[in-house]
Amino acid sequence: MAGYTQESLAEALGVDRTTVATWESGEHEPLPHMRPLLAGALGVDVAEIDSLINETDPLPPPRGGAPASGRGHDVEEQVRHSQEEWLRVRQAPGARGRELTELAAWLYPESERAPGGHVLTGPGWLTETPMPFDAVDLEWADDSPPHTLPAPAVLDSLLPRTENGTRYSDYGRAVRDLVRPRLLENRLSYRLTGITSRVGGLGLRFGRTTFFEVFNLKQLVAHEFKRAWLLAGREIPRLDDLPLRTAIGSPFDPSALLMSPGITTLTIRRGEEATFVLHERDSGKVADGGGLCHPMPAGEFQPSSAAPADVVNDFSLWRNIMREFSEEFLGNPEHDGGGSRPIDYGRDEPFRRFEEARAAGGLRLWHLGLVVEPLELGVQQLTVAVLDAPVFDRLFAGMVAVNDEGRVVGRDGRHIPFTAEAIRRLDPRMSASGLTLLHRAWRARDVLLARP
Repeated sequence: MAGYTQESLAEALGVDRTTVATWESGEHEPLPHMRPLLAGALGVDVAEIDSLINETDPLPPPRGGAPASGRGHDVEEQVRHSQEEWLRVRQAPGARGRELTELAAWLYPESERAPGGHVLTGPGWLTETPMPFDAVDLEWADDSPPHTLPAPAVLDSLLPRTENGTRYSDYGRAVRDLVRPRLLENRLSYRLTGITSRVGGLGLRFGRTTFFEVFNLKQLVAHEFKRAWLLAGREIPRLDDLPLRTAIGSPFDPSALLMSPGITTLTIRRGEEATFVLHERDSGKVADGGGLCHPMPAGEFQPSSAAPADVVNDFSLWRNIMREFSEEFLGNPEHDGGGSRPIDYGRDEPFRRFEEARAAGGLRLWHLGLVVEPLELGVQQLTVAVLDAPVFDRLFAGMVAVNDEGRVVGRDGRHIPFTAEAIRRLDPRMSASGLTLLHRAWRARDVLLARP
């Protein structure tokens, strides 16, 4: 290439050698903002670079179709390189911390960033004071249109090649085969299709989606940002270099962005000293968010199964949180609808005890609103559960230190002081939405910890 080796051209352009290798092989195209730099280094016009790119197609049609003819060394090498490059981008330095999430927030105006700048939030999505759960109205409207991804050309460069040389059909399948997390299961999820804010409350309208459908989109958006960030020399990329994110548009429009808002609950034990529970996600067990700390419990907003009776019976934020308490705090097997009947939350244990504690006033629930994680555009509901110390100790006497997704942080999971100093010390280890929840709960501590 005009007298350059891959190494020297990579150095001249400030990119990684493997990136240059993917350009040369045709595995990836130089992003638009890199093409003038590449043209200058090679001493040609940008138009010539564009022409070469349009003419290059070293492998057969990328999505589906027949595999590459033969299994020669060149094809095997291109498959190997495609998968290694995909993993390199996915596991890029900084990708497992909060750095990239907060950099992605800077793509959006300050008016769309929540206080602290860690996450995004839409108009009226965060309330000034915590809302009791009764102020959040859920509406079921199973009439949402199918969600469609942008044209394949936008997605192809974000997906690695399979062993037969074609592109993976979606991101989740690539994660399953190349990352192999212990937990990666497709389930029916509740899809947010409308949000209405009003004084002292929220109205949330839901239909159906699946975990994989949402996971696939979020991971594609995150991968696109990581790749552009690497190509930009670890600087914030331009929106022009993020065609998938640009095609989605507003991250607050449920008709533009597929949303399945997970529920993150800060669980506070109210005694002489208020304490809270924190969870460190194990990157070997979960498909995303590994290595970061997060309030506990947290999970997808899903029914226990796709059975129509469960979809109706489980359509409740509180029932979702109860199942997460059972699984994450008590180590019970996942409530996956494997039983012969829907869960009876008034009679089945441990749910009966949870319901009784709430009815007696020893367990209170608050909703603080919704936020969007900027890197992957995943929506989260921020909630708080405050339990009187005797109630906490009784309900969670058998609390486990390790569960299917990671481990509880602290001596026994109960003794992280709910103080400004503890929150400050935890800051570097926290997920973006988890840190936002902690800060907002601390600001509202007089309301949350008040005696009923």
